[in-house]
Amino acid sequence: MKILVFIFGAIVGSFLNVCIHRMPRGESVVWPRSRCPKCQKKIPGYDNIPFLSFILLRGKCRFCKEKISLRYPLVELITAVMFLLLFIRYGLSYEYFIFTLFAASLIIVTFVDIKHYIIPDEISIGGIILGLILNSILGINTSPLSYNFSFFLNSLQGAVAGGGIVYLTRTFFDLVYFKLLKKPAVEGETTSMGDGDIKLMAMIGAFLGWKAAILTFFIAPFLGIIAGVINFLARRSRVIPYGPFLSLASLISLFWSHKIIRFLFLLP
Repeated sequence: MKILVFIFGAIVGSFLNVCIHRMPRGESVVWPRSRCPKCQKKIPGYDNIPFLSFILLRGKCRFCKEKISLRYPLVELITAVMFLLLFIRYGLSYEYFIFTLFAASLIIVTFVDIKHYIIPDEISIGGIILGLILNSILGINTSPLSYNFSFFLNSLQGAVAGGGIVYLTRTFFDLVYFKLLKKPAVEGETTSMGDGDIKLMAMIGAFLGWKAAILTFFIAPFLGIIAGVINFLARRSRVIPYGPFLSLASLISLFWSHKIIRFLFLLP
């Protein structure tokens, strides 16, 4: 079963590659068929098999012989591993369905933000709505007259807390850094965090709830500080995409939030 889950994750990862390539360009993710980004030739089905096609083609397009980006097998591998880890954690349950959608969304966000410094609204805003809906379904009990609102409320509180804490932090930092200290903004830097980060954190909160959202907010800077230092030393730039670090921090919260909270507050 685990092998099937891994294969299914790799297939989903192949579709996520399409989303990563097309969404920033405003193109449909379902039509037309996959094409080589260099020569625009349609990719045959036998050249679109996760991992295997990349190896058999030796990382080059069959037609124009241009190199295929390593991002394609990497996204397939990351997605397959994430689907497998979630299956080991949740089995074939409703929670597994919710969190595979969540993980897939974060993978798109990560790779789009790394290249384009944007987070697609289709993912963040759509994810907020989807997270609220999926969590509200958890409140449905066997009795039609009995509904547990706690799941929906936790999701709603998570969306508000996640987006709100980033918005308030950005507002405070920008006031101190740009206004009071009068630090000049470099090219491409108009604010400490973009609107996309706010919407992404709201999405994370909608899926995971307010506790995990707040924990994500505090974990992400520790993940991003090393990349920020390297980026500054190498490129003399203070601008880095923050979405990947929020995404990784949210996955850490998803798997280990209870253990981290118990450790921090010395709970049994």
